[in-house]
Amino acid sequence: MSVQTVRAASEPAPATDPANEGGLAREVARRRTFAIISHPDAGKTTVTEKLLLFGNAIGLAGTVKARKSNRHATSDWMAMERERGISVTTSVMQFDYRGRVVNLLDTPGHEDFSEDTYRTLTAVDSALMVIDGAKGVESRTIKLLEVCRLRDTPIMTFINKLDREIREPIQLLDEIEDVLQIECAPMTWPIGSGRFFRGVYHLGLDRIICYRPGVGDHVHFFDTIDGLASDEARAWLGDDHAGFVDEVELIQGASHPFDEQAFLDGTRSPVFFGTALGNFGVRECVDHLVEHAPSPGKREASTRDVQPDEAPFSGFVFKVQANMDPRHRDRIAFLRVCSGRYRQGMRMRNARLARPVKVTDAVTFLAGDRKRADEAYAGDIIGLPNHGGICIADTFTEGEVLGFRGIPNFAPELFRRVRPRDPLKSKQLARGLRQLSEEGASQVFFPLLSNDIVIGAVGPLQFDLVAFRLDDEYRADCVFETARVFTVRWVSGDPGAISELERRSGERLALDGGGCLAYLAPTRANLALAEERFGELRFAATREHAEHD
Repeated sequence: MSVQTVRAASEPAPATDPANEGGLAREVARRRTFAIISHPDAGKTTVTEKLLLFGNAIGLAGTVKARKSNRHATSDWMAMERERGISVTTSVMQFDYRGRVVNLLDTPGHEDFSEDTYRTLTAVDSALMVIDGAKGVESRTIKLLEVCRLRDTPIMTFINKLDREIREPIQLLDEIEDVLQIECAPMTWPIGSGRFFRGVYHLGLDRIICYRPGVGDHVHFFDTIDGLASDEARAWLGDDHAGFVDEVELIQGASHPFDEQAFLDGTRSPVFFGTALGNFGVRECVDHLVEHAPSPGKREASTRDVQPDEAPFSGFVFKVQANMDPRHRDRIAFLRVCSGRYRQGMRMRNARLARPVKVTDAVTFLAGDRKRADEAYAGDIIGLPNHGGICIADTFTEGEVLGFRGIPNFAPELFRRVRPRDPLKSKQLARGLRQLSEEGASQVFFPLLSNDIVIGAVGPLQFDLVAFRLDDEYRADCVFETARVFTVRWVSGDPGAISELERRSGERLALDGGGCLAYLAPTRANLALAEERFGELRFAATREHAEHD
């Protein structure tokens, strides 16, 4: 199933035409770009499936293999994801919903792929946080909220798995407020849980939504009862009616009301309850999101703030994915449009390379499926097919010299030497590692004075992913060995000093996948000594900082 390309009501005039500014602003106002974040196994990918159902992007929800189904989550397009039942790469999905254009990014839940998630959060305007009702706030959720707070990203909350035994809802709200330091504004309130889960009460609409199990794989309109004080509600709740009314009054008196400005400021989160697997409670959440979440706003660049309704096109690359179509060994650069309008065949300028690039075949996404994009506006995510040369954090414009900053880039924490199991596969191994490193999930280093290859990662599961993809996509089965590397620093500065560093410590120097010089320090003390001896050189903790010196 391919996502439908978004079109305006009529063919717009060129983006540089001032007469088109009103239409440009209308298209920007229609966009909602958000990420779904959670701790692993909280139900994030299942929530994604239900949102796609409501947007008519798919006709039947998939489930991960761990649930013993022969269907897999649509957003988990990579073979390793389907086999393990986890998300290990960001997926992008675009669909129409209630007059809005929704750009939905499903991020990896596992902490070993945090870099991909952190970069994705720089490309969205809001986030939907999914919390397991039985487990509450977990460690990964805390870290993700810290990243969102750096940009004051508005957060919505969906407390999941109400069809199982959960903790007391009021305790969950208290924990969210205490641990995550964000105020909670309950929008729906659960009626029972587990075997006794009957539905939710929508506080703002004064409406009971009655739960029915067994309809989780398709769109279903659940029965509703208007008015908690109505005779129908009294009959449906029976002996539980009076107690539930008291509970609702207590919640309304003790909790924060929804305040749109506080939500947009990132200080208050509207909270919804439901079960994503049962396709219940998600619709109310997404309805609220498209109505109240912000449309694309201004973006800080190197020289000025860029407004989304400016006519000139601009955008930045926050992700590169190799081999989305293994048959063509292609690479897709995921670009967040920040201003103007993308038009098929337009010429863009890569600010880093300082040269124009003609884009004839940009695409929009539905996870692993894609379709040619005829146009795109601020907030949209488009893919730029390429055979190398486009890197994470690259800025594209229609000619203006500027650069969008703030794309996270971390030094690896774990290192391994890697060699092919079959020595005849050495070229495939080197090519595969170089291409996979362009994605940013792992980094590769080629020592100057040896034929070794060293890869660096944030978490051990990244090594499993690299090994899997090298074998699956490049037919280069590999073996990992211990690498005597403590950390890495990118080196820049005076060429003469670099030559002296090469002469005295050449065995510690390597070129990374992008051709940048790096120092592979075996110990903390060794790094400190190198920095002291070569004080005129910059030993940068990220390649981005080294490149911008």
